Amino acid sequence: MTVEPRAALDRLIAALEAHHHAVATRRSDDDPAVDDAYDVLADAYEVYEDSLATVFGEVTPFYLADEVDEDDDEEDEDEDLEDIEDIDFDDDLDDIDEPVGDQPQPAQQR
Repeated sequence: MTVEPRAALDRLIAALEAHHHAVATRRSDDDPAVDDAYDVLADAYEVYEDSLATVFGEVTPFYLADEVDEDDDEEDEDEDLEDIEDIDFDDDLDDIDEPVGDQPQPAQQR
């Protein structure tokens, strides 16, 4: 079922206003009203985007970021640290050629 773009836009605008109100009247850092308004806004945006694409063959310049699982982030950070610990920087220093006598030398600071 295709939603008319104008109706989807009206819903998106209402969702933006509801999200703004939820943020402006937030009662705590983890206020569920803000989370709910976020979800409604994301859904309204997707419906609007789909209706534009279906009816007019157009899109907006925006996209919704994929939700991030915090546990996955922690695992990725641990893997990155392990990768860095495996690098042997001393081996890289051995590969640097010593400057040749007739090559310009960097200026020394006083």
